Amino acid sequence: MIQIHPTAIIHEGAKIGEGTVIEPYAIIGPEVTIGRENRVGAHAVIDGKTTIGDNNIIYPFVSIGLPPQDLTYKGEPTEVVIGNRNVIREGVTIHRGTARGTGITQIGNDNYLMAYSHVAHDCIIGNHVIMANCASLAGHVVVDDYAVLGGLTGVHQFVRIGKYAFIGGVSGISMDIPPFMIAAGDRAKLYGPNIVGLKRAGFSAETILAIKRAYKILFRSGLTLKAAIQRIQSEGILCKEVEEIIAFLEAPSKRGITR
Repeated sequence: MIQIHPTAIIHEGAKIGEGTVIEPYAIIGPEVTIGRENRVGAHAVIDGKTTIGDNNIIYPFVSIGLPPQDLTYKGEPTEVVIGNRNVIREGVTIHRGTARGTGITQIGNDNYLMAYSHVAHDCIIGNHVIMANCASLAGHVVVDDYAVLGGLTGVHQFVRIGKYAFIGGVSGISMDIPPFMIAAGDRAKLYGPNIVGLKRAGFSAETILAIKRAYKILFRSGLTLKAAIQRIQSEGILCKEVEEIIAFLEAPSKRGITR
């Protein structure tokens, strides 16, 4: 029960799952695997070694799996892997990985990529991420679950964006954004915890208060990271979410932490 418009071009090597609809003038390459119950919009191009899960909606003029915009790329057999239930709006571009990176550009489940957003080579996007119009990830960026990127935001190579982080529109992200935080601006700064987002997500008042207290100690007290963590521990502020913030800050970083 696959529906393929007669004007679409589907290479004989492509694998298309049951219930998938391919709209007019779409082009599907020979190494593409598309799961069940997907919709591929008119004029979309899906090429390279690309694997797409189930129940995704891919709008017109989307481009997935084409070679990365990386001068070192010499045609190596790299990939794009996309999960389930993603909405990928008009004009979005998702490039495959590079040999000097992980070799795979990965997108998880239940994400919403708005029109003209860009996911470059070797990026990793988790689940329930929102990228507003024209938000762009340079190569090797990691975006954790439930993060929101405002429109026209640009993210530098190798940056990490933590879970439930909120990035204001027209921002330049050149350093890592810790989880549960708001950041905005050209060469963005932190503006405190993402309180509205956390409330909407169902976090308890006690958890939000702990995150607020930890934020003030980590980023407003003038203490070193080690001293700030010791103070958080001595004051008994630790909860799972605060521990996640600390783990993020202590993890290796190629860009440093936004403050």
